[in-house]
Amino acid sequence: MKTTALQLMRKKLAEHHTVYGLWVTLESPSITEIAVHCGLDWIIIDAEHGHLDWHNITEHIRAAVRSNTVVLVRISHIDEGIIKRVLDIGADGLVIPHIESAVDWNRALSYARYPPAGIRGIGAERATKWGSAFAQHVKDANENLMIIPIIERVKGGEHIDEIIAAQETEIIFFGPADYSASAGYAGEWEGGEIAATIINIKNKVIAAGKNCGVMARTKEDVQHRREQGFRMLSIGADAGLLLKTIKSFFEA
Repeated sequence: MKTTALQLMRKKLAEHHTVYGLWVTLESPSITEIAVHCGLDWIIIDAEHGHLDWHNITEHIRAAVRSNTVVLVRISHIDEGIIKRVLDIGADGLVIPHIESAVDWNRALSYARYPPAGIRGIGAERATKWGSAFAQHVKDANENLMIIPIIERVKGGEHIDEIIAAQETEIIFFGPADYSASAGYAGEWEGGEIAATIINIKNKVIAAGKNCGVMARTKEDVQHRREQGFRMLSIGADAGLLLKTIKSFFEA
């Protein structure tokens, strides 16, 4: 866990700067090295969809060591074992999908925090320098880990007030495609009134002094989302960016 990188990202957000990142879905740790080289504030390694395994995730985390790029891992579901293992191998934090209530959110937080704040067990893994820094890591982790919920279903949006009110909430990330699907618009990015719904929820989050994140789909969309008030912006996913770049040569 990189405490300095986490503190720097939080400082930027507190000063109302936008923090930019990349969604990582491919195996090669060179992708993360490139993200670090480009000065991205964060990456999210996607362990919910796709084919990344524990070795792949660990190598991406290693590729960002001694950098100021925050490495978050998006897990597949709320599970004590998965959360513990991701943090034990050294991630700077987690992105938790399918958050639909304060109960969901508080359960995930309890798995990520050491006692007395939570129930995370202590392991002699990378995070604790293989057991040589238990006390320091427990302190650093409970004070600095970044845990972010994704609101990606209608039910989560309906319960946003209680999720915002939870003590550890600092950033809310939105999943427009899944939110649309849950509202009956499967296959659409923001079907029906979902675009307006997400903006309304975003306004509540910002009014509560929290920050919002979302994935942008184009360079123009990055600018548009920033103007809307989103402060944690994904410039896209690695595979998608590569695909669009290759296609653009033939279209030209």
